[in-house]
Amino acid sequence: MNENELTDKYLRHLNYLRLSITDRCNLRCIYCTPRELIPKLRHKAILRYEELLRIVRIGASLGITKVRVTGGEPLVRKGVCGFLAELSSIDQIADISLTTNGVLLEPHLEELWAAGIRRMNISLDTLDRKKFEKITGVDAFDAVWNGIQGALEAGFSPVKINTVALRGINDDELAALAKLSLDYPLHVRFIEHMPIGRAVMEDSHPLLAPEIRERIRALGELVPVQNGTSDGPAERYRLEGAPGEIGLIRPLSHHFCSRCNRLRLTASGMLRPCLLSDREEDLRTPLRKGLLDDDLKAVFLRAVRDKPRCHTLAEKDPVDVCAQMCAIGG
Repeated sequence: MNENELTDKYLRHLNYLRLSITDRCNLRCIYCTPRELIPKLRHKAILRYEELLRIVRIGASLGITKVRVTGGEPLVRKGVCGFLAELSSIDQIADISLTTNGVLLEPHLEELWAAGIRRMNISLDTLDRKKFEKITGVDAFDAVWNGIQGALEAGFSPVKINTVALRGINDDELAALAKLSLDYPLHVRFIEHMPIGRAVMEDSHPLLAPEIRERIRALGELVPVQNGTSDGPAERYRLEGAPGEIGLIRPLSHHFCSRCNRLRLTASGMLRPCLLSDREEDLRTPLRKGLLDDDLKAVFLRAVRDKPRCHTLAEKDPVDVCAQMCAIGG
């Protein structure tokens, strides 16, 4: 394996694949899903597990070492834990994690542990049951909270909470959400809202990291935590005496494009070099035509070659991202 085969023209080494295994979700979050129903992929258009595994093996041969499984909501797909177990058996993949909305997490915890999952990200934008239903369209706060508690009790670590900061919706709760890191060994990560696709919520004045920091300042000093070599883009902090952490992910106010190491594979088999660009390469068609691994490697290399230097969301004339977040996998 040549560790530098997935190096783009800006000398970024792309070793991280975010793998969407379904476009289905059991929630309809206002920042993710459009008002109108969007057509779901036909089942035959979604990559089969054996196809996903082949693609990951090819990516691993080129230098992919880290995989995060996403959706839609990955736990709605049948057989997901068996797939995760097979994914965990790929030698070159050193880090496998899961992103979930947590609704179906509690009954899957034992199987996820047996499949080799130890780290997970769970979406939670509010601690208020009624507000949870308003944001997600579903009264499922208790299921998510029980899943979070169950994951901690089962020994999963780190358990990260992903909170999209939404002005006028959950901005009055940011301190309470941050306080979870004082009460539990949770990594609470606040994410600036990114305008992608045609979501219900339109955010002309997004809540950015400096204001988020100001709103949680009452809890105490935020002490910086040094990022490890395999850590993502979050700016990490800890409150004094806290068993957990607080993170800020700043795609708008301080984008991290210069050190992005990610590729994304959609459930339909499209390889996207950037979340915030609609540019993509088709892996499904050559895969199902029976092309050889070398031909599929060439698709990876084209995607890497075309990875943009940075996104344009914070610029005066941004390029719209038309694909839906629920279809890309985040």
